[in-house]
Amino acid sequence: MLNEVLAYAERTGLTSEPGFTVKTAKWAIFVNEQAEISGISPLGDGKTGLTFTRCPDLSQGEMIAGGVTRSQFLIESLAVVALFYKPDTDETKQEKEREKFLAKHQYFIQSLEQASADCPELVFAAAALKNPEQLEKLQNLIENQQPKPKSTDSVTFLVNESYPIKSTAWHSWWRKQRQPDNTVETKKKSATTMRCLLTGDAIEPVDTHPKIKGLSSVGGLGTGDVFMAFDKEAFQSYGLSKSTNAATDEVTAKSYVETFNKLIDEQSIRLVNGLAVYWFGHSLENTDDDMFAELVNPNEPLADEASRPKLLLEAINTGQRPDLLDNYYYVVTVSGQAGRVMVRDWQQGQLTELLENISAWFGDLQIIARDGGKLASPPKFLAVVGCLVRDLKDAPAPLINELWRTALSKNKLIPYTAFTQALLESRKAIINEEAQNHARMGLIKAYHIRNKGDQHMTTNLNPEHPSAAYQCGRLLAVLADLQYAALGDVGAGVVQRYYTATSQAPALRIGQLMSNAKNHLNKVENNVAFAYEKRLADIMNSISGFPKTLDLEQQSLFALGYYQQLAQKHADIAENQAKKLAKQNETQGSNS
Repeated sequence: MLNEVLAYAERTGLTSEPGFTVKTAKWAIFVNEQAEISGISPLGDGKTGLTFTRCPDLSQGEMIAGGVTRSQFLIESLAVVALFYKPDTDETKQEKEREKFLAKHQYFIQSLEQASADCPELVFAAAALKNPEQLEKLQNLIENQQPKPKSTDSVTFLVNESYPIKSTAWHSWWRKQRQPDNTVETKKKSATTMRCLLTGDAIEPVDTHPKIKGLSSVGGLGTGDVFMAFDKEAFQSYGLSKSTNAATDEVTAKSYVETFNKLIDEQSIRLVNGLAVYWFGHSLENTDDDMFAELVNPNEPLADEASRPKLLLEAINTGQRPDLLDNYYYVVTVSGQAGRVMVRDWQQGQLTELLENISAWFGDLQIIARDGGKLASPPKFLAVVGCLVRDLKDAPAPLINELWRTALSKNKLIPYTAFTQALLESRKAIINEEAQNHARMGLIKAYHIRNKGDQHMTTNLNPEHPSAAYQCGRLLAVLADLQYAALGDVGAGVVQRYYTATSQAPALRIGQLMSNAKNHLNKVENNVAFAYEKRLADIMNSISGFPKTLDLEQQSLFALGYYQQLAQKHADIAENQAKKLAKQNETQGSNS
């Protein structure tokens, strides 16, 4: 997997260098040529900050090497730069905290002064921070900001309307600063040359790898998580320590980490408690061709138009899109756990296969809308997950992962757990008189297509479906509709009282319901009664015998029959109203 990440970096021209990384600053301190602090302002949209692509960076090992307390350079927290932090109530802890931040603050200023020989504007920032009055002014400015900044927020400088961090003038100084000859030695050099796990080259292995950022929302640490870590003896072999157990040189480690961080930032999908990070063998010419984005937020197809994946597949097969023919996709699902990157899933293949799989996913989930007017919109992936639980946070990680794999493989069955949960939630919705969820009913339909090979299952009502359970569901829908036509809203009707029992043991309830139907037919107009009698007779003729009991799979067919029959009813009503309106318009036109 990491080999493919490095290959992607090479193809796209992504370069990385130890000691440099991408960072985001949330605040900028304004400094003028008189070494005065004139203000502080939020960057970017005020929430996420402004990203700088080439920032100085020390690893955690470099920050504490040789027992020296160091800070980062040019971008640091407000606690370090402005000594802005909330004192601890414990006096002992407060003193230690003050000493820690003061030491980092002084190192930060010292670095600015040393770098100012190459980047002169930094001398103004250093002088301002050394001036007690200017530092107090800065702290007051921070206190008066609304919303109030956090002590951990990152900050940089704007000196005379330019960002020193964007300058390249300090780069040479920074490279020398990181060399062991010019600073306290940051790490011990290995005397042994090893074979790189990723490139196969003979290299001098680095002890620790940089950290992957951006996983804090899925179990990761705010400070980052590592792909390769061997911090316990049980993880180590052959007398090797730390990351020499998976030997990689500093440049290669930096490259895969920087590339993966960029992919997380630009090409990842949040799967509740995991991130699906993806890329392609060749860059896509059109962002609309990104099928992973299509899974997250599918485009609404026009009337009688195929889904986007299907249209792209047809374009490839007819030679209209040769640029997509030899492309490949790569996708890895990751989360964080105790400072480590957990790889949950890894898939790769031809882009055409991805299109086929996602097209099949949307096709299998496709179902008529509740109102019967058109097909329901293609569901977002998280909408499919969400239809199984009352809150997305309650969705189990294994279930999400299984559904994700199913969406990416037309040959993978719908997870049985997802099917049973969908059936349970659909039953609750009916009993509670809630609008039935399209994604939920589509998932039940997809289960019968994929798992049971049901060739009779369609998006709309199928009066010819051979399942007695399906026909019993249709029958209950018609009987409930008949009761409403005869009696109006009577509170707990046929569905609320008998749905669960009828869907589990039709033979015990259908007879009683049919007897009641005779009374209901007597209370409606003759032409209405005739229409209901015909509808009931057609369904009864499709059932050779009422099942005594229905298992879960049969109960789901019952649910589909019930749902699609109701949708057909709404479609018939809309069609009759349209015909009636057209006839009225025609009559008015003739009279005029």
